[in-house]
Amino acid sequence: MDTDELRLWLRLLHTPGIGNHAARKLLAALGLPEHIFAAPASVLDAVVGPKQAQALKREPDDLPQRLATCQDWLAASARDGLPRTVLSLADARYPACLLQIEDPPPVLFVLGDLARLARHDPRQSLAIVGSRNPTPQGSQTARAFARHLAQQGLTIVSGLAHGIDAAAHAGALEAAAAPVPTLALVGTGLDRVYPRQNQALARDVAQRGLLLSEFAPGTPPLPSNFPKRNRLIAGLSRGTLVVEAALQSGSLITARLAGEQGKDVFAIPGSIHGTQSRGCHALIREGARLVESVQDILDEWSWQSAPSTVRPPDGAPDGDGRPGTATTTTQCSASMAITTAPDAEDDELLRAMGADPIGLDALQARTGWPTPQLQARLLELELEGRVGRLPGQLFQALGLG
Repeated sequence: MDTDELRLWLRLLHTPGIGNHAARKLLAALGLPEHIFAAPASVLDAVVGPKQAQALKREPDDLPQRLATCQDWLAASARDGLPRTVLSLADARYPACLLQIEDPPPVLFVLGDLARLARHDPRQSLAIVGSRNPTPQGSQTARAFARHLAQQGLTIVSGLAHGIDAAAHAGALEAAAAPVPTLALVGTGLDRVYPRQNQALARDVAQRGLLLSEFAPGTPPLPSNFPKRNRLIAGLSRGTLVVEAALQSGSLITARLAGEQGKDVFAIPGSIHGTQSRGCHALIREGARLVESVQDILDEWSWQSAPSTVRPPDGAPDGDGRPGTATTTTQCSASMAITTAPDAEDDELLRAMGADPIGLDALQARTGWPTPQLQARLLELELEGRVGRLPGQLFQALGLG
């Protein structure tokens, strides 16, 4: 993304009154940001209303500073050797699984090797979330589950928060054979780490996994950002495991969003006397799958594995997720597969379309397909009843909800 393009995307992101929903409406109706900001106020008014149309005509006062901050963050790659990338909805490299959630972010900032994002398969990923103030047993359980599941080839997704999140990332990084051991979705700009105690962990995640954020560099740890990012944790995963959670825990938001997205929800039970167990118990009462061992998750997903031996640390759960000793062995493998059958959503073009209406220009930008090929395939999908044609030269994938 060049400087001019970055400036326009940042302007769209930070125009007062233009949230994700309005931004996607504008992109669907008018195409790329350059077309949005070149459009007459009357056209913008018809898409988002007069107040937002007027706001779009005024460049935010802080845009030059926001652009400079983002450029400084991108330039830091030359100093620390960690790749940095800005992906927009129009970029073909944008994660297809996030196009399927209700509120995909218009822009995604990525710290780490982007090739890992291309290899990421949400069907082979599990979110592990929980309390920021876990019991020692809860932290140990999260770390051990993450390590053994990553050894089985699963990518562990979490939020880099203190507590269960940090334990999950750390455990996943201990699985040396995992191709993409862990992804972290954060609630700040990627030029800072919150909490600060996780700085070393964040660097390890960036070196072997990925750090992602929808918030531009310079964004502080605002309380409202953390519940918002939870939809991305759920969206990048096949299911969510809650290890410990009080009744008001933010991890329950992730579990609820996972359920709304049609994903699996797992919960580990605890003591009836512990407040950190009540959120998990509530999830189980509501239909979450009760988990006592790693094998419970693997069996639920019909995960195929070949045997090998791994030696867990003293006192950590063994391959079944139960406490063991340093002499315990467990069955693990570097070559795994999920038994899933391809369906209509596996069509490359449908994945690129996402759930919202989209114009031909934006779709072409996402796929990189030549116009004749794109139009021909859209016609085929329309005749098959898998794509609908909407007014204003818009298209929408059908049956993805």
